[in-house]
Amino acid sequence: MKNLVLFIKGFIMGIANIIPGVSGGTLAIILGIYEEFIKALSHLFSNFKENLKFVIPLGIGILASIATMSNVIDYSFNHYPVATCLFFVGLVIGGIPLLTKKVKGKKDSKMFYNILVFCLTFGLVIFMSCAEFIFKSGFSVSFAHMTILGFILLFLVGILAAGTMVIPGVSGSLVLMLIGYYRPVIKTIKSLVHFDNVFHNMIIVGVFGLGILIGIVAISRLFEYLFKKHETITYYGVLGFIYASIFAIPISLFATEVITFKVLEVIIGVLLLGLGMIVSYKLGEK
Repeated sequence: MKNLVLFIKGFIMGIANIIPGVSGGTLAIILGIYEEFIKALSHLFSNFKENLKFVIPLGIGILASIATMSNVIDYSFNHYPVATCLFFVGLVIGGIPLLTKKVKGKKDSKMFYNILVFCLTFGLVIFMSCAEFIFKSGFSVSFAHMTILGFILLFLVGILAAGTMVIPGVSGSLVLMLIGYYRPVIKTIKSLVHFDNVFHNMIIVGVFGLGILIGIVAISRLFEYLFKKHETITYYGVLGFIYASIFAIPISLFATEVITFKVLEVIIGVLLLGLGMIVSYKLGEK
């Protein structure tokens, strides 16, 4: 049963990493596995067998989600953007009670710094979600004819993407979109799933995946240190990420799509908002 729950949580995290504006790290916190997630990754080999019991079902869920849901999510956002957006906002809201328990009732002499960190992380996420409006990301990347420099850049982009996957509130897919790598990476994954140009696509995904693996381990160790040595202020920073995500998800959607509001879709979206809240709240308890 535990493995099934971890698989489901991994599946939800995987969906988050596909969608610009939604953070896999945010949903890991909301689903109640963030600290265990970064601890298992940063000390993978020190308690290898036990960590694998946690990482494998979660990782399979993430990979299964990315492989199977890319087309579904793309279709949902293209045809039902408001309803899809509200569902993910619901997922974020549903996890907030779990997080507030982490800081509620804690006396801290550095409350000014806690609030300051909250405001900084909140502002960072809002700025990133508005970056599409500001910069209009006109970068173009192609994996058709890769050079050594191209593979090095792809590896470094993988490390960057990993950092944004682990850091709550920061959308890895949005960062990839801003630097021009989002659509090429998604296109490569789709082609690989359909067994098109397999050898070339496996090399692309392998280099990118290696960067992600190294980046995740490095950033996980940093956040494990922060939670261990500066728990309260770190949670205030995380809360800033989480609260900002409620606004960042629709902002990111409006930045990339022309939205037409339909009454039926809004009604369905409100129902999905409630469903998302219930799902994340219940999964966070497990």
